Amino acid sequence: MIAGTQHRDSPPGPAVAASQAADLDRVRSAVSDALAAFLTEQRVTLAAMAPQLTPVVDEVCALAEGGKRLRPLFAYWGWRGAAGATGPAEDDAAVLRAVAALEFVHASALVHDDVMDGALTRRSRPATHIGFAARHGDDGLDGDADLFGVGAAILVGDLALVWSDEQLRRSGISAAALARARTVWDVMRTEVTAGQYLDLLRAGGGLPGPEGALTVARYKSAGYTVQRPLQLGAAIAGAAPEVTEAYTAIGLPLGEAFQLRDDVLGVFGDPAVTGKSADDDLREGKQTLLIALAQERADDAGRRLLAESLGDPTAGPDQFAALRELIERTGARARVEERITERTALARTAIAEAPIVADARTALDALAVAATARAA
Repeated sequence: MIAGTQHRDSPPGPAVAASQAADLDRVRSAVSDALAAFLTEQRVTLAAMAPQLTPVVDEVCALAEGGKRLRPLFAYWGWRGAAGATGPAEDDAAVLRAVAALEFVHASALVHDDVMDGALTRRSRPATHIGFAARHGDDGLDGDADLFGVGAAILVGDLALVWSDEQLRRSGISAAALARARTVWDVMRTEVTAGQYLDLLRAGGGLPGPEGALTVARYKSAGYTVQRPLQLGAAIAGAAPEVTEAYTAIGLPLGEAFQLRDDVLGVFGDPAVTGKSADDDLREGKQTLLIALAQERADDAGRRLLAESLGDPTAGPDQFAALRELIERTGARARVEERITERTALARTAIAEAPIVADARTALDALAVAATARAA
């Protein structure tokens, strides 16, 4: 055991847990404040161009208001772990503004992903392209409402990505820290875009099997959820190479476990908690690891069910129930749960052994549990 830390399987005492929760809440609140301040400025800027642009800002605001702030939390504690809890070279408030930029990257990815998947809802509200299609009809505009909705959503996602750069650049971190951060930032955004294409390719029959599913998960979501945010924090801190290496050892397995949990919730989650229909992933035909493993062990009838019902936009409750039963019966869900457990344990071991300050180690362990044992 590393001095000053608890064993990774031992729960923290009440005082430590309360302090930890308060610090995580502080970061979440500071990130929300940074986003709100930035978006208030952007609303004024766009409204001055044309008042009709206000709904565009409102849509980004709605996307930025939700979520668990996991990416900024990982980035912030990645910085704290390398810089120390007191006396870091960078101003705490500036770092919080910098890591808030990750939420705009996330918003962009969500909007574009929903367009690609034909998703109907996001965070208990219509997906962006659905909302703008409805606005087209409400405003009595000419042309195809669905096409308008898709076009508007693409632009909203693009704008969020543009704003992510601006938020990072204007955060107030030093020029040296910003230069270091840009290297990780650029790799991360390239990976997200490449991962989206790989997801599209897999949906069309490319990258088959469980390994294909894991490749998509790594680049589309896992990398920019944990590994790259941790490394972004390390870059801002000017961390030693061994810290960056430790963050890779943490981020790769934990990011995968996070995405696999997301896949399970996408099929078996409670819509009242997740904010998204549990039928959407099946209706959209998402080729997750759950599906790849079910296909491997399904009998002929099961494979026919997958071929006929998975991705069928007209499928109903009975077909969705049959698909869930198949995923359970083939052991696909159990195998994914086992992998989540194994990858999370690997990440928590890497956290316990990381050459970072104790409070960051404790916070990252709590985030690892929160990211993989969540219900939403």
